[in-house]
Amino acid sequence: MKLLISVDMEGISGIVHSSETNPERYDYQRGRELMTADANAVIAGVLDADPTADVLVADAHGTFRNLLPEQLDRRSRLVRGKPRALNMLAGLDEETDAALFVGYHVRAGEGPGVLAHTMNGEILDVRVAGRSLGEIGLNAAMAGHLGVPVVLLSGDDAACAELTDLVPETVTVAVKEALGMAAAVTLHPEEARDRLRRAAADAVARRAEIPPLALTGPLDVEVDLASPHTIDLATLVPGVSRAGGARTVTFTSPDYATAYRLILLLAQLATIKPA
Repeated sequence: MKLLISVDMEGISGIVHSSETNPERYDYQRGRELMTADANAVIAGVLDADPTADVLVADAHGTFRNLLPEQLDRRSRLVRGKPRALNMLAGLDEETDAALFVGYHVRAGEGPGVLAHTMNGEILDVRVAGRSLGEIGLNAAMAGHLGVPVVLLSGDDAACAELTDLVPETVTVAVKEALGMAAAVTLHPEEARDRLRRAAADAVARRAEIPPLALTGPLDVEVDLASPHTIDLATLVPGVSRAGGARTVTFTSPDYATAYRLILLLAQLATIKPA
């Protein structure tokens, strides 16, 4: 069995503030240790269910260089660094049996949700076929395009509800209850890891019961961008045009994989500042 574990940081147990997720802030090293420990708990659960599983772990936060390689369970392999194909899902392919999302967060504009956002602060909303999707939905749909179900998600209660709304059968673990953007009632990290390990084993055992999230094309996509400069750059991309309000660009994609890649490109354009 081949599995991909995609690990973000904002939804990791115990984390509530950007000082714990930003490499330039004082508490980042502690955040990295918490992130690696949650990932290890999920790896352990997967291997409890199938000791022979091929486990690939994708570091999926910020620089994609956050997990501590020397502390990660040696029975797994780690994908780190950027840029790379499929972004947060690097390593996923049609041969993957299931994906597990660890430490994910709710989309921009939803909440209360700990450190809620979509990709970066410049993406205000993404709507695919009229449905608002954050990183959870966008990545779950990319996995679904390849026929891969997302069988587990951990994060705060809002993140868990976001995926449950899309795929009710998915196993979720709420490691904290969001009180706001930078506040939550959290489980003790050791309790959270115990729950993650048990849930990962259960999710892998039940993978055949959990359907992939499939969005079939053609698909109309709308992206709301915070910066007028980003909108100017976006409309240089063939097929992308302004639509609706001043913050919105739109395009039509023949299939979800094409839409996903173009959304990632728009997110990257949003990081370019005016000369």
